[in-house]
Amino acid sequence: MKWFVGSLLAVASAACASTVPSLDAPACSGGKGTVQYANSVPDKGNFPKTQVDICYDDTSIHITFTAYEETNYYYNASQTTNDPIWQYEVMEAFLHHGTNDPQTYLEFEVSPNNVTFQAWIFNKSKVRAASAPLDTSYLTQPLVDGLTAKTTLDKEAQTWVSSATIPLGLFNVDNGQAAGTKWRMNFFRTVVSPQTFPDQLLGAWNPTNESNFHMTPFFGQVNFV
Repeated sequence: MKWFVGSLLAVASAACASTVPSLDAPACSGGKGTVQYANSVPDKGNFPKTQVDICYDDTSIHITFTAYEETNYYYNASQTTNDPIWQYEVMEAFLHHGTNDPQTYLEFEVSPNNVTFQAWIFNKSKVRAASAPLDTSYLTQPLVDGLTAKTTLDKEAQTWVSSATIPLGLFNVDNGQAAGTKWRMNFFRTVVSPQTFPDQLLGAWNPTNESNFHMTPFFGQVNFV
């Protein structure tokens, strides 16, 4: 079984080693780094265009998610902070401070009604192998922590936009020390309607090779310049 887990990781690493994308993200005073994706997971087929803009300031990472070609805006109105909003429509960022394929990273999600999910993930196998632990440690007071989101829907334009603020201190980056730091990140979106629920269409900045977002060798490289 240990060999199987190691083989999964080796295959994932080999599959994406030459294709991991990179992004330079400036201080917010100098602009933003931008990625767009329109690839589904895992087949890299057509997917509604999605954009992520990222920058940093002295205290926080600022991420703006923009969902285009949206027709469903599908969420569960009974869900609140840290509920499984990922079962419906969300945009997501997985973040790690460092350059390695991480075992531990922050998972942040936001839904069209501005409900958020934020938790540290311990993914021992790095690929969510069935035989290895995948543990979740929730951030239960995101507003107190300084982790915020603001979401705007424009149904006429078929878009929704969420702007998130994530404190650098969560990653042990002191105030004013973000410039020059290196990160591993991936960005995701789920699309589903009342008619297709619970079957989702999945999309990613760097698509994984299976229907599983928790594959850290596929995380892109992000440089705070």
